[in-house]
Amino acid sequence: MKKVVPFGILVIVVILALIYPGNITAVKPATTYNGADIAWILISTALVLLMTPGLAFFYGGMVRKKNVISTMLQSFVCMGLITIIWVVFGFSMAFGDDIGGGFLGNPKTFFMMQNTLGVAWLGGTIPVILFAMFQLKFAVITPALITGAFAERIRFNSYLIFITLFIVIIYIPLAHATWHPDGFFFKMGVLDFAGGTVVHMSAGWAALASALFLKKRNEIPEAHTPARISYVILGTGLLWFGWFGFNAGSALGSGELAATALATTTTASAAAAMSWIFFDILRGKKPSAMGACIGAVVGLVAVTPAAGFITVSSSLIVGIVAAVVSNLVVIWRSKTNIDDTLDVFPCHGVGGMVGMLLTGVFATKSVNSLGADGLFYGETGLFVKHLIALVAVSAFAFVGSFILLKVTDLISPLRVTAEDELAGLDVSQHDEEL
Repeated sequence: MKKVVPFGILVIVVILALIYPGNITAVKPATTYNGADIAWILISTALVLLMTPGLAFFYGGMVRKKNVISTMLQSFVCMGLITIIWVVFGFSMAFGDDIGGGFLGNPKTFFMMQNTLGVAWLGGTIPVILFAMFQLKFAVITPALITGAFAERIRFNSYLIFITLFIVIIYIPLAHATWHPDGFFFKMGVLDFAGGTVVHMSAGWAALASALFLKKRNEIPEAHTPARISYVILGTGLLWFGWFGFNAGSALGSGELAATALATTTTASAAAAMSWIFFDILRGKKPSAMGACIGAVVGLVAVTPAAGFITVSSSLIVGIVAAVVSNLVVIWRSKTNIDDTLDVFPCHGVGGMVGMLLTGVFATKSVNSLGADGLFYGETGLFVKHLIALVAVSAFAFVGSFILLKVTDLISPLRVTAEDELAGLDVSQHDEEL
């Protein structure tokens, strides 16, 4: 019976596509379109998609050899499953007309991508269909980020159920609340340029919930030897490259704001990579490729909410602070019984929270007139709003994810058997070997 369910879902999607074709007639292009802006967001969309395979290499290189394929596939499969959800109703629930008090869009507004041609997004310079595809890539990578927390011990079929629930119940409400003009946090004045709250905090708290729910691996974690550190380096390079689309693309245009976001992204990541290395040296450890890569990603995470609101000099501070704080949390986590396999919560969750708070400190209208001045510029309002939002989002993402894990486990057991874990997920879940 369980094998019939995925096939049944595909049949439903095909039937919907046949009976609801959406836009099928030629439409007159919107007069506000700008060719340069469209070209940049097309490129950015492709760059952000590249981040998910990059994440697959980043995580895949960190796990043990017998779990490389399964770990990489958990990222890769999001490009298929989340795309279908997004096209059918996900984008509409995230960015359709508000019907849920600032937390939910109308699934009818853009159902099956209707009303997305010949219309500029929010009267801007790019078509709605392009904005929808750009935002899709954010939705794709978010559940993939969670996978590092339960690597080496989750059943693949159950994983698919969990990320489906996560996207619909956790990610979409946060995206609507934060980025939709009628969203609760948007109207409150919370600033999240490219996803520190929506992407990294939600994934980080879901990761912590997953590690606690699934408990420790049966094998001793101290015996964990990364399969391919070269994969980690490759993945970091792809992530850093793609992150320019993630952050600079969120300007939704090809102007000065995009250039500023690109510059702050570069600087914060570089500062975090070096800070992680120097902090390890101060602790008596040898500088490592793994540390440099993790530091670079932490810097990218932390600057994401701030990228289009802060100066380049402020981004240096964001990168340094995020690297030190995340490193300390990794040390703390290693002394607990929390088996967050690849330290997703310390790096993405904590990194996202640090970035959110520092946005409230260093944001300035001199960079983005649509933003606000932060604590550093003598204003307390933005920082207080970010503190409130941080607590609210953290509680929602953590508690909500824990409940979804329980629901998923009732539908289909989340953990593999002890025998399957010992054999490795590559063989036990996919009958494949590296």
